[in-house]
Amino acid sequence: MTGGVTAVKVKAERFNIWGYTIGRIVSLFGTAIYQFALGLYVLQLTGSAMSFAITLMLGLIPAIVLNPLAGAVADRWDKKVIVVTTELGSGLLMIVVYLTSSFYGLELMLIYTAAFLLTVLTTFYSIGLEAAKPNIVSERRLMTINSVGKIIESGSTIMGPMLGGIIFALIDIRLFVLVNGISFLLSGLCMLFIQFRLFEQPEAGEREKRSGLVKDMREGWHYLMGRPDVRQRFAILILLNFFLTLTVTVPLPYILTTELRLKPEVYGVVQAAFPAGMIAGAMMVTRMMARWSYIVWLSRLSLGLAVCMIAVGIPVLLGELGLGPCGHMAIYSTIMLSLGIMVALIDIPLLYYIQREVPELYRGRVLSLGVSAAKILVPVAMAISGLSLSSVPVTYIPTIGGVLFLLFTVYSTSRAGRNLREREPARIDRVGAEDTTGSR
Repeated sequence: MTGGVTAVKVKAERFNIWGYTIGRIVSLFGTAIYQFALGLYVLQLTGSAMSFAITLMLGLIPAIVLNPLAGAVADRWDKKVIVVTTELGSGLLMIVVYLTSSFYGLELMLIYTAAFLLTVLTTFYSIGLEAAKPNIVSERRLMTINSVGKIIESGSTIMGPMLGGIIFALIDIRLFVLVNGISFLLSGLCMLFIQFRLFEQPEAGEREKRSGLVKDMREGWHYLMGRPDVRQRFAILILLNFFLTLTVTVPLPYILTTELRLKPEVYGVVQAAFPAGMIAGAMMVTRMMARWSYIVWLSRLSLGLAVCMIAVGIPVLLGELGLGPCGHMAIYSTIMLSLGIMVALIDIPLLYYIQREVPELYRGRVLSLGVSAAKILVPVAMAISGLSLSSVPVTYIPTIGGVLFLLFTVYSTSRAGRNLREREPARIDRVGAEDTTGSR
């Protein structure tokens, strides 16, 4: 009987992975294409960079503010209900926007309102889905589903601008609002057929009665403060996001377009190299983590990341060697490809660890707090980098940022390793090794 139950679960798990994969492909590709085409439309409609920036901020600020609440809701209520309802809600929102624009036109205020509401729904959807993954698949497949998610996300980042530009040129933007709404509905239907409690632990169902969401969020904070191993992993994630923004995200466009005077096509190729690297990293992460302990591997990756950050400014110093557009494109594409690979090799095992080690009663709140902390410092890094570009040589920012990143991560890694070994030295030594063994 046990073998029969196991066989049924294995089949159901495979169905869950396929349902998740199809749903995420439809949703993420539709959203990536829509957002790029909508950005072009806003620029064409207003001719204002500020209007475009407001659209981007409406996709970021609500998520930062609402993430802790979304985590508390995910821990309190049925995650499947949250995921399916918010995804279907996003689809209905896009259909309402399409119908409204058919009568009154796709005006700027309608775009702002839709962007805000879509971010709210997506925030609750994302936290609910990430917190539910350990119940959707077994522990040995958890790394796999995280890798699949990263591959789909990175693929949509590459294809979104390409397809979005074509669609913007050939199709009425309002029609694609409708298409995006349909993609959300299809994704919601895929999630509806996933078994969200297939691998739920018995104690996960024992949800204590709580007095309110504010108390829930406070309890999540106290739990996080009592888990130094989890805190140290979030510290690494926060440092990674901050210093990548400081040394690469802001300086790179300025270096390529202003300092080196490269064409927009070259910039596009360089930018596409990063998500391509993420895809490559996601495909190799399981085998790489089976060979070395995560802490050892993290130390090596931190050194590699620091070198790549510093390298962002070097071609400017070598500008007089006459590398030409092709030479610069090759150098920066290699840097961005390497960064993408290393970021994936850090992000995916980190998420796996948190999903596996944090009990379900706290998982949503812990994930949401970490994501909010990582996102809230991105605008700070942008401001620091942007102000520095106008007052110091551009090569200083990647160099100083890369060195500081290396120092901070070496410190955080050493503390994380110490906390990890004190907590569970044998089991966590090779993060993801079980996933490799199980997938062979």
